[in-house]
Amino acid sequence: MPASHQPESSRSHRLDSKGAVFDNRSGEDRRYRIRCAGITKVYPGVVANDHVSLAIQPGEIHALLGENGAGKSTLMKILYGVTQPDSGSIWFDGQQHTLKSPAHARRLGIGMVFQHFSLFETLTVVENIALSFYGKAMDKRAAGQLKDLARRIEEISSHYGMPIDPHRHVHSLSTGERQRVEIIRCLVQDISLLILDEPTSVLTPQEVSSLFVTLKKLAAEGCSLLFISHKLQEVKALCDSATVLRHGKIAGTCDPKTTSTEDMASMMVGSQTTLGQRYSFSTSKKGDKRLAVTGLTEAAMGEFGTPLHDIHFSVKPGEILGIAGVAGNGQKELIQLLSGERLATSADFITLDNQPIGQLTPRKRRRLGMAVVPEERLGRGAVPDMSLSENGLLTGFLQNLVSGGFLRQRRIHGFANDVISRFRVKAHGNSADAKSLSGGNLQKFIIGREILQDPKLLICASPTWGVDVGAANLIHQSLIDLRDKGTAIVVLSEDLDELFQISDRIGALCHGKLSPVKPVKETSINEVGQWMAGVFGHPEASAPASVLPGGIEMEPDRQAKEYTP
Repeated sequence: MPASHQPESSRSHRLDSKGAVFDNRSGEDRRYRIRCAGITKVYPGVVANDHVSLAIQPGEIHALLGENGAGKSTLMKILYGVTQPDSGSIWFDGQQHTLKSPAHARRLGIGMVFQHFSLFETLTVVENIALSFYGKAMDKRAAGQLKDLARRIEEISSHYGMPIDPHRHVHSLSTGERQRVEIIRCLVQDISLLILDEPTSVLTPQEVSSLFVTLKKLAAEGCSLLFISHKLQEVKALCDSATVLRHGKIAGTCDPKTTSTEDMASMMVGSQTTLGQRYSFSTSKKGDKRLAVTGLTEAAMGEFGTPLHDIHFSVKPGEILGIAGVAGNGQKELIQLLSGERLATSADFITLDNQPIGQLTPRKRRRLGMAVVPEERLGRGAVPDMSLSENGLLTGFLQNLVSGGFLRQRRIHGFANDVISRFRVKAHGNSADAKSLSGGNLQKFIIGREILQDPKLLICASPTWGVDVGAANLIHQSLIDLRDKGTAIVVLSEDLDELFQISDRIGALCHGKLSPVKPVKETSINEVGQWMAGVFGHPEASAPASVLPGGIEMEPDRQAKEYTP
């Protein structure tokens, strides 16, 4: 077990009854694991952090909440040494530091698990961890070093209930196992502060439960945790305290266990005008199947792709079909085949209004009424260096934006402005480059661009990935409004809370196979969680749909009524 994760009382630091650290260092900040004061960071046109102060004690699990663009990512990067603040001070274990780089932060004892993993697929677990643990120190004794490191990985993974084989290649690991590797990579470096960015967004409910056990054990042994999440029910279940950012400033602090999710959300968005929306699940499924996928079987694309096996499902007008699944189980391949980015081996595998489209190009499918929100925002959903007006034209060209081969600039700008206004996109006008927007605001623009085209069929991947509570409500209500106008919608998401709130029927992908598809009211989160793990045909779990991932119960008056991220 790493020295820094021994119970705090057995280490060089000693805690009093209030958690204060006694050591031979001076200063009023020694009772905190980390404290920052007056952190300010200004980018052109925006103040990302405005005199932000934060303090975390040893063994504390502290949540950082806020809307997209509130300044959470900037503050995280500052605390991990990725970004330098324009002003402000940081104290770690009672000593003031200027965090010059992530390597410097790691040497002090700060680790971070990013939302998007940074692992090499073709290397083993131990080789990936060695790259950051030994760095340039790897030499001709590498074999011995890797053997010692593999033994340490096994000890740490066993102690914290995260079993992993250090000699497995990363490409063979599930998403949950890859996250374990990221956490273990931090723990082998004797960290005493672990920063986690949206750690549950890619996990099954069972994996969330396992992760929470690990995090609570870490905290009990003295490690401090900074937990960034939009899922307020999980924050209530896990965290000891919370700091809320809004527009780059501290909007308030609270005890999540005694503060309602409504009050926390209100602190995040500044009002409750966008909260508490009640969604009706009654739909009139009009007519025949709008989209039908029959026997879709396709080989994997590339060495690490996922083949699809005998996929069957259909969607009617006025219906939302939710497809759950942990990343890497065939969602990417299915979206490419549905959108036309990749052509099916048989045209009859996919039909739109009874017309075979499996071998039609994306342009021809759009002319038939299809719209698509891809899983990758930058690169597939939008071109980073193009303006919002130009990005609107990319898929909105059928909205009378082009005439006789000439661009109708006024209409193009008007279409972009309409998306920005109706979907509350925070941007410096329609001329702003896509890459200048926060992830959540770019997501709102991409979804708005597709919805405003009034498609017959919308294929939507992870609609609220990394999106704050206010924006999530706006997106979900927009999808439901579109459904109620008669559009057939397929939503692929890793967020079960989301799918249970907006879907009429639900299924799950695992290893390229689709589970049974059931009406939402006839299944449960636990059963869908089993489907996500590849357990099909298992008797339905007894847990009700009001139990969130990780076994977290919803507040009684919110069950199956409103969305809570």
